[in-house]
Amino acid sequence: MSNIQARLLNDFQRAFPLVPEPYRAIAEKLGITETEVLALLARCRDEGRVSRVGVVFRPNVVGVSTLAALAVPERDLPVAARAVSQLPEVNHNYEREHRYNLWFVVAAPDAEGLARALGTVERRTGLKPLVLPLVKEYHIDLGFDMGHGGPSRLRPAVQPANIAEALPAEDEPALVAAVQGGFPLATRPFAEIAVRAGMTEQEVIARLRNWVDTGVVRRVGIVVRHHELGYRANAMVVWDVPDFQVDAAGRCVARQPFVTLCYRRPRKLPDWRHNLFCMIHGRDRNTVLGHVETLRATCGLGELPHEILFSRQRFKQTGARYAA
Repeated sequence: MSNIQARLLNDFQRAFPLVPEPYRAIAEKLGITETEVLALLARCRDEGRVSRVGVVFRPNVVGVSTLAALAVPERDLPVAARAVSQLPEVNHNYEREHRYNLWFVVAAPDAEGLARALGTVERRTGLKPLVLPLVKEYHIDLGFDMGHGGPSRLRPAVQPANIAEALPAEDEPALVAAVQGGFPLATRPFAEIAVRAGMTEQEVIARLRNWVDTGVVRRVGIVVRHHELGYRANAMVVWDVPDFQVDAAGRCVARQPFVTLCYRRPRKLPDWRHNLFCMIHGRDRNTVLGHVETLRATCGLGELPHEILFSRQRFKQTGARYAA
């Protein structure tokens, strides 16, 4: 990876310029031309290093989403994975090392749409999903430092004092639909988005800035694919933490620089006992296991039951789609 490409992918995973010609603004900071920036991004997208350039929405603000899992017999996994990935509501779908071996994220405009998608999964696979909605987030903001070779801690996302005040206005679903797949790689991307959303370019930019300021959007920028960047030993670590202790443990885990995601989800007894989840993305398995031991020693988790679910296969990874 060239130095310019590394700077592009590193520096603009957030703080993407919300101006009429953002790629020109990026080019000026990198000391290259706008044409070169657009060509680099197109090549990274085609090579799989970049998923998209666009917004990352705060979970359950513009729509609803949940993590879910299936316990699939190994012989049936390819067919079940295809059936799940085919749903447009599914944006992530991974095989992990566990009895519950197929893990996926479902997003929809509303609870009814989410329920329909989960029902479709059950009908297509013949298996009832384990549904684990978000209860509380401690750290959700995935970024990778191209200069230092590790996860990049992004600035904390705005936490709106009143979520209702942060919700997009009634006339904004069209804008959600227009941006959820990513920004065009074009000289004036927001002008193209404005046409799709029935707005002006200035209105699109103003509303995107408002979404950032109110916490509707976590970040605006380049969304990279960690596997293609060398992070091939990735694990979801789950813990069974007493309820009175889980918030303190979650805050401690979230502070660790190698933790990319940390959140609380419900137990579903008797099948699922774990309530604290975190993701660790690493370049090799031993490094990830060492980080788990650090969490156990640092965050009071040493004696608590836990499991480490390493990823085996990625079947799907796209941006969440909250609007038709």
